[in-house]
Amino acid sequence: MGTPLAAPGLLLLLAGTAGLCGAFFSLPLRVSRPAAPSGSPPAPVVLRPASGSRQPDPSGGADGLALASDPGGTLNLLAMVENLQGDSGRGYYLEMLIGTPPQALNILVDTGSSNFAVAGVPDPDVTSYFNTELSSTYKSQGIDVTVKYSQGSWTGVLGTDVITIPKGIYGSYTINIATILESENFFLPGVKWHGILGLAYDALAKPSSSVETFFDSLVRQAKIPNIFSLQMCGAGLPVSGSGTNGGSLVLGGIEPSLYKGDIWYTPIKEEWYYQVEILKLEVGGQNLELDCREYNADKAIVDSGTTLLRLPQKVFSAVVQAIARTSLIQEFSSGFWTGSQLACWDKTEKPWSLFPKLSIYLRDENSSRSFRISILPQLYIQPILGIGETLQCYRFGISSSTSALVIGATVMEGFYVMFDRAQRRVGFAVSPCAEVDGSPVSEIEGPFTTADVASNCVSSISFHEPVLWIASYALMSLCGIILLILIILLLIPLRCQHRYTDNDVVNDESSLVRHRWK
Repeated sequence: MGTPLAAPGLLLLLAGTAGLCGAFFSLPLRVSRPAAPSGSPPAPVVLRPASGSRQPDPSGGADGLALASDPGGTLNLLAMVENLQGDSGRGYYLEMLIGTPPQALNILVDTGSSNFAVAGVPDPDVTSYFNTELSSTYKSQGIDVTVKYSQGSWTGVLGTDVITIPKGIYGSYTINIATILESENFFLPGVKWHGILGLAYDALAKPSSSVETFFDSLVRQAKIPNIFSLQMCGAGLPVSGSGTNGGSLVLGGIEPSLYKGDIWYTPIKEEWYYQVEILKLEVGGQNLELDCREYNADKAIVDSGTTLLRLPQKVFSAVVQAIARTSLIQEFSSGFWTGSQLACWDKTEKPWSLFPKLSIYLRDENSSRSFRISILPQLYIQPILGIGETLQCYRFGISSSTSALVIGATVMEGFYVMFDRAQRRVGFAVSPCAEVDGSPVSEIEGPFTTADVASNCVSSISFHEPVLWIASYALMSLCGIILLILIILLLIPLRCQHRYTDNDVVNDESSLVRHRWK
């Protein structure tokens, strides 16, 4: 448990109240459940606002650089509006009908993975599962598949069946589907979804990239444009509340009613995750002054399956220091920043005016220019729990990461995000539902010059997961060859050693290395 605040009038709630926090703090895909050093749930800390208030910086509107065209054809994009439910704490899900006769399941929308998988056996943490024996159209491929996330994992069997999306594109389509037979920390208590819809590229698909992804199947069979867009409407609402916040997954296009102003696009750097290029971060209008490569170590991605904004450790530390320095709370418990404590205020008080705006600069399609997406404190100081009738508690919606900068739900709830795979770009526009008490909590501004940043902030060496496995097998093969040579040298009589030639060396079996990808 972190150190209590030292400021006058601040106190730490009794540990017994921490039990009310339950297991409400994470979506079981990327973000680990916050835990105090002792393993106990986050402990609430009562805070009192300092005198005065800090108003968000006024926004200066600017024309966007690129407007999306509304895809024509037979798609009814309006029919897909508000087809999602959920919250940022446990994810946004889509109703789907699977099999013949159809079985209705809620499927989590995740742009940070590529497998479509559903619970295939009863599980104490899910209310429904897909019973393959009841579907006359299910076909098992007999291929085992295991997917591991930064939190949780599952193992299942790959097969195919027909799916229909009631509030999606018309028709039924045959899709690769994994039935989950075993899982660990994947389904958690309180979740209302029964499977996961991975919408990233096939490079991340398991057991190999030869498995056609859900969205690739829709593009091929339904002849829809290779683009989808996502809106999550949970700004300012409890991150683990009723789970009925709205949202929209638009397959095959962009729905104009879901955004305001213009769409700003940033290129997709690599087609595995939706990897983008971050140029700099600002807190309260002040540049963190870090090397731009720090923001992209070892990648920067847009991922709806991550609850928080996740930052590389060095960047996270700089952001926390900047927020603490510019906020009106001069002394703050370290446990709040690390996720081991909640901050609580009287319900009549709103803490958001005490914290600064956070801005992320992305490279524009015109590489000499950039734009910035900004989130106000209403998006990263997140209501999570009420203590009795008088207190409202909040969590810090930003965490540290060891492997990536992840633009997760904390940021995405402020925007309508377009995943334009056809033109290898991700678009951002202000979402009309990103408002609290009638005021917008997100902004987009630009263009800005990139003269003050490096021409390339992304490492030229891209260590995709399959490449890592190839390298691992190659190293193991090399070690095996060396060991074999040493054994031969030990066994061959000394008088024969001079006859050893290069032709006796066992060559690397590259075919095995090449095909044994994870």
